[in-house]
Amino acid sequence: MARHNELGKWGEKLAEEILISEGFAIVERNWRMGRLEIDLIAMRDDIVVFAEVKSRSNRDEDPLEAIDKRKIAHMVRAAEAYMNFKNLPHGVRFDVFGISGTPEDYAIEHIPDAFFPPLKTYR
Repeated sequence: MARHNELGKWGEKLAEEILISEGFAIVERNWRMGRLEIDLIAMRDDIVVFAEVKSRSNRDEDPLEAIDKRKIAHMVRAAEAYMNFKNLPHGVRFDVFGISGTPEDYAIEHIPDAFFPPLKTYR
Protein backbone atom coordinates (compact mmCIF):
# COMPACT_ATOMS: atom_id res chain seq x y z
CA MET A 1 0.00 0.00 0.00
CA ALA A 2 1.31 3.44 -0.90
CA ARG A 3 2.44 5.62 1.98
CA HIS A 4 -0.25 8.27 1.35
CA ASN A 5 -2.93 5.54 1.46
CA GLU A 6 -1.62 4.34 4.81
CA LEU A 7 -1.67 7.92 6.10
CA GLY A 8 -5.26 8.32 4.91
CA LYS A 9 -6.40 5.10 6.59
CA TRP A 10 -4.69 6.14 9.83
CA GLY A 11 -6.38 9.55 9.71
CA GLU A 12 -9.78 8.02 9.05
CA LYS A 13 -9.30 5.68 12.02
CA LEU A 14 -8.59 8.67 14.29
CA ALA A 15 -11.67 10.49 13.01
CA GLU A 16 -13.73 7.34 13.53
CA GLU A 17 -12.59 7.12 17.16
CA ILE A 18 -13.65 10.73 17.76
CA LEU A 19 -17.11 10.15 16.31
CA ILE A 20 -17.52 6.97 18.37
CA SER A 21 -16.47 8.82 21.53
CA GLU A 22 -19.27 11.32 20.76
CA GLY A 23 -21.81 8.49 20.73
CA PHE A 24 -22.05 7.96 16.99
CA ALA A 25 -22.10 4.56 15.33
CA ILE A 26 -20.03 4.22 12.17
CA VAL A 27 -22.34 2.86 9.48
CA GLU A 28 -20.13 3.24 6.39
CA ARG A 29 -16.44 3.63 5.62
CA ASN A 30 -15.38 4.94 2.20
CA TRP A 31 -18.91 4.65 0.82
CA ARG A 32 -19.06 4.94 -2.94
CA MET A 33 -21.72 5.32 -5.59
CA GLY A 34 -20.27 5.88 -9.02
CA ARG A 35 -17.79 8.74 -8.72
CA LEU A 36 -19.25 9.94 -5.42
CA GLU A 37 -17.44 9.04 -2.19
CA ILE A 38 -17.75 9.79 1.51
CA ASP A 39 -14.93 8.91 3.93
CA LEU A 40 -17.11 8.18 6.97
CA ILE A 41 -20.84 8.04 7.59
CA ALA A 42 -22.00 7.90 11.19
CA MET A 43 -25.40 7.94 12.90
CA ARG A 44 -26.77 8.86 16.30
CA ASP A 45 -30.48 9.16 17.02
CA ASP A 46 -31.95 10.99 14.03
CA ILE A 47 -28.77 12.58 12.66
CA VAL A 48 -26.46 11.32 9.93
CA VAL A 49 -22.91 12.68 9.86
CA PHE A 50 -21.01 12.76 6.58
CA ALA A 51 -17.34 13.21 7.40
CA GLU A 52 -14.43 14.19 5.18
CA VAL A 53 -10.97 13.39 6.53
CA LYS A 54 -7.84 15.10 5.21
CA SER A 55 -4.46 13.92 6.47
CA ARG A 56 -1.00 15.35 5.87
CA SER A 57 2.30 14.03 7.19
CA ASN A 58 3.79 17.52 7.47
CA ARG A 59 2.60 19.33 10.62
CA ASP A 60 3.23 22.67 8.89
CA GLU A 61 0.57 21.94 6.25
CA ASP A 62 -3.10 22.71 6.88
CA PRO A 63 -5.01 19.68 5.57
CA LEU A 64 -8.29 21.58 5.72
CA GLU A 65 -7.14 23.84 2.87
CA ALA A 66 -7.95 20.91 0.57
CA ILE A 67 -11.67 21.27 1.36
CA ASP A 68 -12.74 23.84 -1.19
CA LYS A 69 -16.10 24.71 -2.81
CA ARG A 70 -15.71 21.88 -5.28
CA LYS A 71 -15.09 19.31 -2.53
CA ILE A 72 -18.05 20.62 -0.55
CA ALA A 73 -20.32 20.31 -3.60
CA HIS A 74 -19.04 16.75 -4.13
CA MET A 75 -19.79 15.84 -0.49
CA VAL A 76 -23.29 17.31 -0.74
CA ARG A 77 -24.04 15.33 -3.92
CA ALA A 78 -22.73 12.14 -2.29
CA ALA A 79 -24.75 12.74 0.89
CA GLU A 80 -27.89 13.34 -1.15
CA ALA A 81 -27.29 10.12 -3.10
CA TYR A 82 -26.77 8.18 0.13
CA MET A 83 -29.89 9.58 1.81
CA ASN A 84 -31.98 8.80 -1.27
CA PHE A 85 -30.45 5.33 -1.71
CA LYS A 86 -31.13 4.42 1.94
CA ASN A 87 -34.44 6.35 2.01
CA LEU A 88 -33.51 8.02 5.30
CA PRO A 89 -35.67 10.80 6.73
CA HIS A 90 -32.94 11.91 9.15
CA GLY A 91 -31.20 15.25 9.50
CA VAL A 92 -27.68 15.58 8.15
CA ARG A 93 -24.48 17.15 9.39
CA PHE A 94 -21.21 17.64 7.52
CA ASP A 95 -18.05 17.29 9.61
CA VAL A 96 -14.47 17.77 8.51
CA PHE A 97 -11.32 16.45 10.12
CA GLY A 98 -7.83 17.81 9.49
CA ILE A 99 -5.00 15.60 10.73
CA SER A 100 -1.37 16.57 10.39
CA GLY A 101 1.73 14.78 11.56
CA THR A 102 2.64 11.17 12.22
CA PRO A 103 1.29 8.59 14.66
CA GLU A 104 4.05 9.64 17.08
CA ASP A 105 3.34 13.39 16.86
CA TYR A 106 0.11 14.69 15.38
CA ALA A 107 -2.60 17.32 15.65
CA ILE A 108 -6.32 16.86 14.94
CA GLU A 109 -8.83 19.53 14.10
CA HIS A 110 -12.46 18.40 14.08
CA ILE A 111 -15.08 20.83 12.85
CA PRO A 112 -18.59 19.51 13.50
CA ASP A 113 -21.28 21.04 11.29
CA ALA A 114 -18.49 22.55 9.18
CA PHE A 115 -20.83 23.85 6.49
CA PHE A 116 -24.42 23.85 5.34
CA PRO A 117 -25.21 22.52 1.88
CA PRO A 118 -25.07 25.40 -0.58
CA LEU A 119 -28.41 26.39 -2.02
CA LYS A 120 -28.80 26.13 -5.75
CA THR A 121 -29.87 29.27 -7.51
CA TYR A 122 -31.93 29.25 -10.62
CA ARG A 123 -32.07 31.92 -13.32
